Amino acid sequence: MERTVSRIVIVGGGTAGWLAACLIAARANRSAATPLQVTLVESPDIPTIGVGEGTWPTMRRTLERIGLSEADFLLACDASFKQGSRFDGWRTGEAGDLYYHPFVAPIDGEPREIVSAWQEGASDRRFAETVSAQPRACALNLAPRQRAMPDYAGALNYAYHLDAGKLAALLTRHATERLGVRHVRDHVVSVDLAEGGDIEAVRTRASGTIEGDLFLDCTGHAALLIGEQFGVHFIDRSGELFNDRALAVQLPVAPDSPIASQTNATAHAAGWIWDIGLPTRRGVGCLYASQFATDEQAAETLQAYLGRTAPGIDTDELAFRRLTFRSGHRERFWERNCLAIGLSAGFLEPLEASAIVLIELSLDALLDNFPVTREVMDIHAGRFNALFRYRWDRIVEFLKLHYVLSRREEPYWRAHREAGSIPPRLADLLQIWRHQPPSRADFPDIDEVFPAASYQYVLYGMGFAAPDQAPVRTETRGNVTNLIRQVEQRGRALAASLPTNRTYLDALRAERQFATPMEQVQ
Repeated sequence: MERTVSRIVIVGGGTAGWLAACLIAARANRSAATPLQVTLVESPDIPTIGVGEGTWPTMRRTLERIGLSEADFLLACDASFKQGSRFDGWRTGEAGDLYYHPFVAPIDGEPREIVSAWQEGASDRRFAETVSAQPRACALNLAPRQRAMPDYAGALNYAYHLDAGKLAALLTRHATERLGVRHVRDHVVSVDLAEGGDIEAVRTRASGTIEGDLFLDCTGHAALLIGEQFGVHFIDRSGELFNDRALAVQLPVAPDSPIASQTNATAHAAGWIWDIGLPTRRGVGCLYASQFATDEQAAETLQAYLGRTAPGIDTDELAFRRLTFRSGHRERFWERNCLAIGLSAGFLEPLEASAIVLIELSLDALLDNFPVTREVMDIHAGRFNALFRYRWDRIVEFLKLHYVLSRREEPYWRAHREAGSIPPRLADLLQIWRHQPPSRADFPDIDEVFPAASYQYVLYGMGFAAPDQAPVRTETRGNVTNLIRQVEQRGRALAASLPTNRTYLDALRAERQFATPMEQVQ
């Protein structure tokens, strides 16, 4: 007799655990013959790891799917809008060295035609600013939407910056109060295995045994199930991505200060500094490689950055939080009846904010191809493992691209350009891109994490030479020159019609503050 999979046990909370609980419970079919039961077991004394989180536009769909209003999310998580990333000092480190990777794709057209039109007619302007209006919106600190728009709709594609601890708290309330998730606050002390090797149950210190059919390991770097119990090997990617340390700090901001529309990533001699703006604070961190910089040198670098960007703050009074990590991922993510989600599956340095989107993509893959019975679970696991090994490899390549194109001469940056540290597939693509721009042919998977457009933004933002005229003509889809002119017109229209992030979020907060109790419930 086939064994139905109906009891889902999530071990671990935080962003990964509670997103999993909410998405599974929200997608559960209540009228199924055997409805899903979702239980989350969370240690009561392990805090959420979060230093100022960035998301992808996929988060809008995720929040809508689980039934949260956008206004509730923004206010509860001290969140702001994110429209991409800005990279300062990555190419040469000289004044004026910056480029954007926006969330809005370039103008529609064949990639070679777009790049040629940029070079021929607007080479004095940066690539992203020529082919997309979003960098202008970011430079003006504009919100991507107006208050009258429906939830999760915008004039520009967008994601969020948020407080990860507050997000976990919001998801906890939503899962337990509205979605029927059972919450067990207790320590897991051991794991019971069935005769065939599956996890049968987890034993807790005070709540007894919790049985399940499918277990999600959301225990973070500890990886209690996928790593400790099943011993699935961790593949270290630090030979490609060198950073393994960070110093993080939170800065209060003035109530009327601008809120940046993008994550700012500023390169330094042995890494880079992230800067994420929220309505009440900035989350800033110095990421570095311990083989190229000491903790003391990183602290000095961060102090200098804060002195430049927060001159009114007494930086000597700030406490830096030191984080250590290694970039890598599991050899397999789904082993028997255990699926690793979040940090237990792996972690790569926070460049381009891939952590939360991998949680979302993992849960989408699980729910879109849910193992109805245990008998088909191994088939689904094999497909999942193949897909996500592909995705992790592509993310490593994309992050590495930011480093290999740099012309900086510090030892850290020179080491990144050494052939032995460059993934072979990326090395091949760089050879191809000397003659043609990144295109869909280079990324054929239907669900690519980073599309060809993202590679174009980084490649040409970093000063990679655009290809010469090819011996074979491309298929023309329209007048690209006219489309480039329309980008400028679009930028002016957005500047005239969109509020700043500060104006938008202050108005939202004031509106909620003065709403009647009945309006607040609605």
